[in-house]
Amino acid sequence: MLPEKWSAWVVVGTRCGIILLMSGAEDVLFLQFKEAHASVLEAYVGKSAYANHGQRVVMGQRLIQPVSDIFLGWGVGSIDSSDYYMRQLRDMKLKPQVEIFEPDTMKIFGELAGWSLAASHARSGDSAKIAGYLGKKDEFDVAIADFSESYADQNEKDHQALVQAVRDGRIEARIES
Repeated sequence: MLPEKWSAWVVVGTRCGIILLMSGAEDVLFLQFKEAHASVLEAYVGKSAYANHGQRVVMGQRLIQPVSDIFLGWGVGSIDSSDYYMRQLRDMKLKPQVEIFEPDTMKIFGELAGWSLAASHARSGDSAKIAGYLGKKDEFDVAIADFSESYADQNEKDHQALVQAVRDGRIEARIES
């Protein structure tokens, strides 16, 4: 039974749900809806051009995805008037086991992931303007590499702190399969 008001729920993060639609015994469709809030960038770049934050998310997805989900859409919640976006739920993501990669394999994986991310982001902006902004020198490349190394170092420190906190009994951890 749904509560009369969303506010009666304890909410951590954003609301998210899954809807099961069936047109026959073996014909199912899962749709996922997620609450959309204002972008964290609004404080720095101003309000979105879209009145509905779900629409902002959807339009961004359509910009960076070569082929979009036909069920990708947005709306306003009838119970709480919050902004939402919806998509088909297909959790068929493959997770590469990077923890067992050899250094050469990791290098190739990193290069491919970088190219894929760059291609997606290139679709969302004017590539000529971006190239002009970055220029022909390697300053941006060096800055990104330096940041990446620092980020990796910090990630390792954070992981070691987590492991130590588990060992000390300050945090409980369990492995579930």
